[in-house]
Amino acid sequence: MSEKLNRIVAARVNDPGAIAAAAARRVKATSLLGEHGKAMIIAADHPARGANGVGDDPNAMADRFELLDRLCVALERPGVTGVLATADILEDLLLLGVLDGKSVFGSMNRGGLAGSVFEIDDRFTGYDARTIAEMGFDGGKMLTRIALGDPATPSVLEDSARAVNELNDRRLIAMVEPFISTWQDGKIRNDLSTDGVVKSVTIASGLGRRTAYTWLKLPVVENMERVLAASTLPALLLGGEVKDAEAAFASWGRALKQPTAQGLVVGRSLLYPAGGDVAGAVDKAVGLL
Repeated sequence: MSEKLNRIVAARVNDPGAIAAAAARRVKATSLLGEHGKAMIIAADHPARGANGVGDDPNAMADRFELLDRLCVALERPGVTGVLATADILEDLLLLGVLDGKSVFGSMNRGGLAGSVFEIDDRFTGYDARTIAEMGFDGGKMLTRIALGDPATPSVLEDSARAVNELNDRRLIAMVEPFISTWQDGKIRNDLSTDGVVKSVTIASGLGRRTAYTWLKLPVVENMERVLAASTLPALLLGGEVKDAEAAFASWGRALKQPTAQGLVVGRSLLYPAGGDVAGAVDKAVGLL
């Protein structure tokens, strides 16, 4: 990886235009779905929100060199269709030339820093729709936490709706990740009950003046049949941080059988699996598809 990292740093110092050039010559994905008919997207936008922890290591994702190495391993595995990340990471991957044939999604709002008192006020500090289009990417993702007791929530919904509009206008995927959230003991907690996730789906599905290109990114909870029956929008299932890998894979497999479920968007549980076998974890997830 040292040679690749030297190449990244040299380009950023001496030839910043190499990033745009790499984006222009990138071979785009012919479909958002793989040969198996489902998407398998690797997520790596956590560090920009200050969420660097995995398991017992609070700084696991803070080593950018290691993260890039793990991303390269994951993206090379058969059946992996795409990646979701912020500009700094996607530009590094462009310079490494590993995004050919992959769908690429830019993370848009990272301003709600993990653990902050303003976490719900999740401002759009990452990609915007115009840049996603200019880079030739496939869409943008927005975290949309709905806290009924937090006055910042209307702005969150308005900003998300604006991003949905701007992406739909450009015929790019608007990937909305909704949660019903509450403040508990000074921390944000997402409601992962079936009823809570259903409510978040119905609210998120109505954002924007067009939804032709809107997809949902949803947690896998109990009674996913009810969750996925709450909207006709295509849904991608998020992995989150997994404590029991076998149980998680089993729940993903069951949820993927629902008609609106179009694949997985998984990050830390595949990039930092117990035992460290990134390729093995990714292959197992692809096998569910």
